[in-house]
Amino acid sequence: MPPTAHPLAALARFHRELDARGLTATADMLYASVPEQRLHHFRNGVLLASYDISSGRLPPSCVENSNGTPDGLHCIANKIGDGAPLGMIFKSRLPIGKVYSDLEPADNIRNYVTTRILRLRGLEPGKNSGPGCDTYDRFIYIHGTNHEHLIGTPDTHGCLAMRNAEVIQLFNEVPEGSLVWIAV
Repeated sequence: MPPTAHPLAALARFHRELDARGLTATADMLYASVPEQRLHHFRNGVLLASYDISSGRLPPSCVENSNGTPDGLHCIANKIGDGAPLGMIFKSRLPIGKVYSDLEPADNIRNYVTTRILRLRGLEPGKNSGPGCDTYDRFIYIHGTNHEHLIGTPDTHGCLAMRNAEVIQLFNEVPEGSLVWIAV
């Protein structure tokens, strides 16, 4: 599914892809465009919000250890970090007890997973689900970042990073199980 500059055209393509697979839309659906570095949140066919994101620095890829952002159909498998303070750093999906603003400048060079985590599960066997390509096993998330100044440019190891306040908003709005389409 190619990217599109118009969110409603993206939603129409998302529905065509679901229809082709015999799948039913969820009330909340996310469409992420890697070329545009944008994520659109739809509820019952209505655009609720659009966000700038950062995808992987390396070319998109579903291959294990590629550090590329995987494409295709996914769902939100787990929501992690409810109630954590803005900027909380997570390691292995657990809060470490520090927010990135408390770190020394040299320690902030690394791109951290912060604030909230929406862990993705690939739904296309052999493409983004299963041995050698599994989005869930690759720990691909939608998450906050300490590199907010780089949002809008590729800067992750395959995840979709958002501004911290915006990832809280999205986290609070979308339930687990919501469908996510990543277009590359």
